[in-house]
Amino acid sequence: MAGRINALVALDDAIALIRAGAPLAIAGRKEALDQLPAGNWIGGTTPYFLTAEGGEMIDAGRVFVTDFSGLGAVTAHHYGADALQDITEEAPEHGFALAILPFQSQAHQRFAKEAGQYPLAFLKPTVGWIAGFDLGEEGARAYVYDGSGSGAQSDGAAVLQIHLPEGMMPIVEIVNIFSSDGVDILRFEEASFSPQNVIVNGQKRLFADYIRERGAEGGQLPLVGDYSGARINASLRAVGDKTVDLYAPVFPGIDYAFAAPVEDYPSAFAAQFAEHDHDGAMWSCNCILNYLFGGLEGRTVGGVAGPVTFGEIAYQLVNQTLVQVRVI
Repeated sequence: MAGRINALVALDDAIALIRAGAPLAIAGRKEALDQLPAGNWIGGTTPYFLTAEGGEMIDAGRVFVTDFSGLGAVTAHHYGADALQDITEEAPEHGFALAILPFQSQAHQRFAKEAGQYPLAFLKPTVGWIAGFDLGEEGARAYVYDGSGSGAQSDGAAVLQIHLPEGMMPIVEIVNIFSSDGVDILRFEEASFSPQNVIVNGQKRLFADYIRERGAEGGQLPLVGDYSGARINASLRAVGDKTVDLYAPVFPGIDYAFAAPVEDYPSAFAAQFAEHDHDGAMWSCNCILNYLFGGLEGRTVGGVAGPVTFGEIAYQLVNQTLVQVRVI
């Protein structure tokens, strides 16, 4: 796998790789992805990236390419919102699925609520990201591409099924710098992206009022859920008078708390990232909220490179995390 591309490249170079038959995951602006020919690739929209040189926002002259050449068979697919469970059903027994879903699509909503309940969700790894858009463009939408030549798609999932050779295995890692602040235990009565009520230490409250009471309406700090010891974030998107919208759903039966403050995002990520083994690192992504609140433009995070996303996938939807896949 030495020499594999996992970096920003010129649009013409990406086109040449596709025409040469390389199996690719590609991220960039819609104007760039619309120019790519049919081939064995999937793609999603975002203009934000982390590179070894630092975070940056790109124009339509470049795209981010991850080349999966040198592995086993790699095939591109598209799954509709009603067929997302098939991603894991059809995933290779020895390998993993890399999925991209458009932000705010039906597929995004359904995967977020249902993925953890798929029968094979934690047996056949699915990783990936939620495609986004330029936050400065009013009315912009997210799109995915499955390499078939059908163009931009605003719903469903574009998926690479990646078969690994015998003797190799995928390792999925989540770097989450957030932990519970230990102030209150929060619970919710149903799975929802927009919970109206929250149970705070056993007492039912209007969630929006509780958030304002805590001074957390700015959204810098996510909710941190305790999933049998794993810390999974649900980030605040908007807090209205009586409504709250999240970037990932909360679920009943899970203890949540607000995250403890983080003084220095880049340093915290770099420190936690350094604790992980990076042998065989193949692909990664990081959340747009970390990029914005952490001031990561022009700053590096342990040399990691990949798209900045509107949600990350590590078996299920997660928020405000860095997800990495290694093949060893």
